[in-house]
Amino acid sequence: MKHLLTGVLLLLSVASFSQTKDFEISGQLVSEEKKEPLESATIYLQRVKDSSLVTYTISDKQGDFFLKDKTSDDKLNLYISYVGYKTYFKTISIDKKEIDLGEISLAEDDNVLDEVVIKSQAPVTVKTDTLEFNVASFKTKKDANVEDLLKKLPGVEVDSEGNITVNGKPVNKILVNGKPFFGDDPTIATRNLTKDIVDKIQVTDTKTESEAFTGEKGDDQNKTINITIDEEKNKGIFGRLAGGVGTDERFEYAGLVNYFDNDVRISLLGGGNNINTAGFSFGEIQKMYGGARYISVNSNGAINFGGRQFGGGQGITNSRTAGANYADDFGKNTELTTDYFYSAANSYNNVVRNRENILPDDRYFSNSSSSTQSNTDSHAANLKFKTQIDSTFLINIRPQFKYNIGNSNYSNTEETTRLNGELTNRSNTQRNSDNIQKSFENNLNLTKKYGTGGGFFKLNIDNEIENSDLENKINSITEVYGDDPETITRNQFTDGEQSSNQYEIKPEFRLPILSKTLYFDLEYAYKNDKRKDRQSVFDFDETAQDFSNFNIDQSTDFTNTDRTSRPEAGLRYNDKKLRAGINAGYVMRTLASEDALRDINFENDFNALELSANLSYQFSQKFRMYSGYYLRNTAPSVSQLSPYVDVSDPLNIVQGNPDLRPSNSNNVYLGLRNFDFQTKSGIYGYFNAQFSQDRVVPKTTVDNNFVRRTTYANVDGYYSIHGNGRYSKTIKLDSVKSIKYRVGGSVNANRNVNFNNNVQYASRTITYSPFVSFSFIWDRLFEIEPSYRVSLNKNTFNINLFEDRTYVVHDLKLETITTFPEKLEWNNDITYSYNTNIAPGFQKDAIFWNTTLSYSVMKDKGLITLKAYDLLNQNTNARRTSTQDYIEDVQSTVLQRYFMVGFSYKFNTLGKKGETRGGDFWFD
Repeated sequence: MKHLLTGVLLLLSVASFSQTKDFEISGQLVSEEKKEPLESATIYLQRVKDSSLVTYTISDKQGDFFLKDKTSDDKLNLYISYVGYKTYFKTISIDKKEIDLGEISLAEDDNVLDEVVIKSQAPVTVKTDTLEFNVASFKTKKDANVEDLLKKLPGVEVDSEGNITVNGKPVNKILVNGKPFFGDDPTIATRNLTKDIVDKIQVTDTKTESEAFTGEKGDDQNKTINITIDEEKNKGIFGRLAGGVGTDERFEYAGLVNYFDNDVRISLLGGGNNINTAGFSFGEIQKMYGGARYISVNSNGAINFGGRQFGGGQGITNSRTAGANYADDFGKNTELTTDYFYSAANSYNNVVRNRENILPDDRYFSNSSSSTQSNTDSHAANLKFKTQIDSTFLINIRPQFKYNIGNSNYSNTEETTRLNGELTNRSNTQRNSDNIQKSFENNLNLTKKYGTGGGFFKLNIDNEIENSDLENKINSITEVYGDDPETITRNQFTDGEQSSNQYEIKPEFRLPILSKTLYFDLEYAYKNDKRKDRQSVFDFDETAQDFSNFNIDQSTDFTNTDRTSRPEAGLRYNDKKLRAGINAGYVMRTLASEDALRDINFENDFNALELSANLSYQFSQKFRMYSGYYLRNTAPSVSQLSPYVDVSDPLNIVQGNPDLRPSNSNNVYLGLRNFDFQTKSGIYGYFNAQFSQDRVVPKTTVDNNFVRRTTYANVDGYYSIHGNGRYSKTIKLDSVKSIKYRVGGSVNANRNVNFNNNVQYASRTITYSPFVSFSFIWDRLFEIEPSYRVSLNKNTFNINLFEDRTYVVHDLKLETITTFPEKLEWNNDITYSYNTNIAPGFQKDAIFWNTTLSYSVMKDKGLITLKAYDLLNQNTNARRTSTQDYIEDVQSTVLQRYFMVGFSYKFNTLGKKGETRGGDFWFD
């Protein structure tokens, strides 16, 4: 570590001697014929010797532009590109800091088609709602993937986890040639597609297919990236294979193979590991083999693709995955995408839990030790079909099938004692469960446009059918001591079935008041959700030696229905700068429950007004503010309303409250973004507040033997306030060196109202979390990024029963990437954590260090890696949780130090349309 920091300081010293010059170039663009200002033209500078991009900007509404940067070159080439006009070119001498080019006239191009060809060479193009990067204009290392490319694009940032932002806004969808690529995980595309096959990177506001079809504005808080494949490199096979073995019997293997043939795309993936990661998530070296981090104490090896779960379980998981994806176009207006996923996992986890429970007039301790072993096998098949009947009518159909099999074995011992150590109750439980779950979901969306002003009619139909069969065996002994001692012995078999059938029908109508600007929206939603829950519990008959005694007290046979009707009307205004809307809806909800075993039938009606309003304004290309308000009504669940007494756990008895009222919450938010894509600097801020009335909370009483009985109640006075902000700035030292820093923080404050043994109280919690990070990047040599965050926590109560608490958590992190010599890469991820809220006997601080060495072989098509996870072996997974009701210390099974050697191999035969490269694999 000492030598690493010394080397960094030496390199920083060398950087200070770079001969760079500041420059500021300004001007105004007008049309040659009419002398009108030209907005959204692309102005960019390239180096004379290698045509690499130096900087770029976009002209504003008055046609003005401003370029500011540093360079060591004496001359730079200036290009100005605008649709329908001839490309402007001039070589600029960088002989002074301020260079004013005055008014520049662009001549109309007589040959628009030729102009499109010329314009395609611009590094950045701004269209109506799309920012487009020409990949050929950005220099990267020779074996770069799309993630490496994105890091080079102005205004685009990619963090170590693969999360992407564009001009300060998060990217939540990645497409390849306009279609999803293996689900919704962006890293599958960005870390496996190589730069050399990509033609353009297009950035737009995130939209549904229906919104794109109707020309709606979409979600301006999130971005979508579309990766377009070069038409000359859109046929062939490419992918990666990898494997690794390590100490403590650790292993990982993964593979991804893709076949592209113009509009046809077939992808196959598979993987497995026992290091709590997704076995097919390739990418940066530190994630390729083992991405589990100490802060992910509940990491279970699972990954989620658009709601589809892979892996699973707690503790340490041995997971396997496999999948296939197929996409094709049938004619000009019809697209089909389908996929199949398989996942399996075997997990084990041991947990020791020590809890101090706080009552108004007493305290008691409950200590438990549990062990869980689980096995899951999951299958999921999905289909997405889109067809455009004509220019005004679009149909989208998205069915999904799931089939899951699971088994788990659970054992737990628990005892409760008074402050003086006297034993009050004790239990021992053994449980085995088998579960089979089947489900079908389908979404049908019909969109019909009419007129030319932006009007449309939509019909959306969703339905979901699910069935789950459960078999459960339990053997338990519960002993309650005290004045009325009792021993409860259970040897039971449960045959259960749960099913649901829900559907929603929602027509929407938009009437233009002012063409493509002001609209009247009208919609109606009807939803019906019917669920059945049958749990037939049988006690063991000692005489017959089988489970034949039906236990009606613990058995259930419920049919629950939730019906909702919701008409809504609103006004919406959209133009280039201002977006505003106001909506009002009225919810009519009926909750009903029927019990076939006992006389517990009820039906409750809940009707309420709901409101929403939003406003956003784009002050400039850089600065935008947005705000909104909404009133929401939330009805209690059927289980919270039902008077049925659940005695499945003798020490924790639960009963609903049929007199509960629905909860109303008022929410307000405000945000701003001011980001300069040219200097890669900006500020972001967000504020949100929620105030609730009639909030539903549990109400628990504890008897003299510390048996808990819980029901539910309505309370007022809840609020939650959150604010966060950050400022980031990138300082470009020269063409290869840059410094970036971020400062910011967050504030969270909330007031909760709860009950403690029938005593109502309020607790207030406030947390301040400032942070700072700094990074120094020297392209193709190294990156270093230290960061620090501190969390100051204070919890106060309005009764003397509970003690106010204040504690601090410190997190100091250092990430380094060294890429020299050329074929060697060394990654370090070091985190120091200090937590004052740790019980005596537990370590308050720890250092977690993951490191990886990788070496490229076989002309960069192969990669050998050596990884050390938790190098200092400090991942004990001991943690404390403090609430107003208890203080709990938990220690569970956790992945600990291991070393792993791995090898990955990539191949690529992509070539021109109708052909592939050569007769053998071409390796990049």
